[in-house]
Amino acid sequence: MSRKVVRSSKFRHVFGQGLKADQCYDDIRISQMTWDSNFCTVNPKFVAMIVDASGGGSFIVLPLSKTGRIDMSYPTVCGHTGPVLDIEFCPHNDNIIASGSEDCSVMIWEIPEGGLTSPLSEPVVKLEGHSKRVGILSWHPTAHNVLMTAGCDNVLILWNVARGQEMVRMDTVHTDLIYSACWNRDGSQILTACKDKTLRVLDPRKGTVITEKEKPHEGSRPVRALFVSDNKILSTGFSRMSERQVALWDPNRFGEPLTLQELDTSSGVLLPFFDPDTGIVFLCGKGDTSIRYFEITDEAPFVHYLSMYSGKESQKGMGYMPKRGLEVNKCEIARFYKLHDRKCEPVVMTVPRKSDLFQEDLYPNTIGPEPSVEADDWFDGKDGQPIMISLKDGIAAPTKSSEFKLNKTLLKSTTVCVGDQGNRGGVRKTVAHYSTIVLKYYQYYHPYHHSAISTMEIESLRNEVKQLREALEALTKTVNDLQPKQQ
Repeated sequence: MSRKVVRSSKFRHVFGQGLKADQCYDDIRISQMTWDSNFCTVNPKFVAMIVDASGGGSFIVLPLSKTGRIDMSYPTVCGHTGPVLDIEFCPHNDNIIASGSEDCSVMIWEIPEGGLTSPLSEPVVKLEGHSKRVGILSWHPTAHNVLMTAGCDNVLILWNVARGQEMVRMDTVHTDLIYSACWNRDGSQILTACKDKTLRVLDPRKGTVITEKEKPHEGSRPVRALFVSDNKILSTGFSRMSERQVALWDPNRFGEPLTLQELDTSSGVLLPFFDPDTGIVFLCGKGDTSIRYFEITDEAPFVHYLSMYSGKESQKGMGYMPKRGLEVNKCEIARFYKLHDRKCEPVVMTVPRKSDLFQEDLYPNTIGPEPSVEADDWFDGKDGQPIMISLKDGIAAPTKSSEFKLNKTLLKSTTVCVGDQGNRGGVRKTVAHYSTIVLKYYQYYHPYHHSAISTMEIESLRNEVKQLREALEALTKTVNDLQPKQQ
């Protein structure tokens, strides 16, 4: 009598759970556009969703803590003249978000701390270079202020956002509509999937094709692809009989897939999300009610099915929380923000563990918010590896500001300028230190970062803030006393 052997994996019992109604975001008019983007982006501070708007395009940005019913009059970001097709938060600055629209433009926005209090219609940067609608945005994973955009004009553009300049234009590589475009782990390569049934690995600075694969999937419906572990490529598409498929490729041997699995006969495009820390890929189908997840390993068949989360309502889009925004003390390995017609529902993926201590095997060092190279240096040929952080003690504030650096002063500085030059340095340092303390307070009170700082530390922080406030007042008084003498 044969006995089936179950593959051993610490992620075999991962389960998904939708949060309760009071932890969802209700009464939001999610966009009805028929475009295969995520329609949602999220980071440890905010969740943003594309919404219906009359006479233009807009999206709503909410602090994570603002759950429940959202008032119809809640302010939106509404600078586009056509519907918004894609949005994405900057990985190096949680207050910066990019949007692409049918009006052929890309806009960069700065969201105030705490969220919007009035409609935002003036972007900090407007990028114009596409001749048709812009449906794909992707920030560089390690280089500061580098943005990739792809439009329906079959053109892929790399921007230096800090300068507001187009740096690389790839207008002869793709012969048809670009379905998806993404970076590899260090941003040294770009992977695109095109309507001409070809996967291409590109050199981003030269704008040339490194390698390509024709017909990764036989069907004519959209293909999505992304880099996974060891620079391998995972693609989702359709067979000739319209069955949904997932395949894993080695770009060094692009002839045959390492594995190709058929899933079902649904018609929704599968949106893949990959977690490099755990090797798990999540497949979310547009119009589906479920999220499938697989573990990618070095053993055949390489892509191992784990389980499936099934909800009650179909999903119109999906946001994926970066690892640094998860609750590690609850063994949470992923959190999705699932869009319904009038609602956004967080879905939490958890590894069941009895202990609430930090689980080092589930949380290796992960990619942090610090960029490792500036835009100018990256375009000059310098690559930078991701700067890793530990999640054991919570998320520390970035050690340096990740603001845009440009002549136009696109983003506000955290420093203040009062009085004479001799005293500005002291005031500047005081305010910079003060802002660091405020960030620590935010982490302490934020519902998803309650463990970021201990309760014992909060008293010393209060005393430090008090001393800083007194020092700031004294410095400001000194500067004000000096100003009449200079005149």
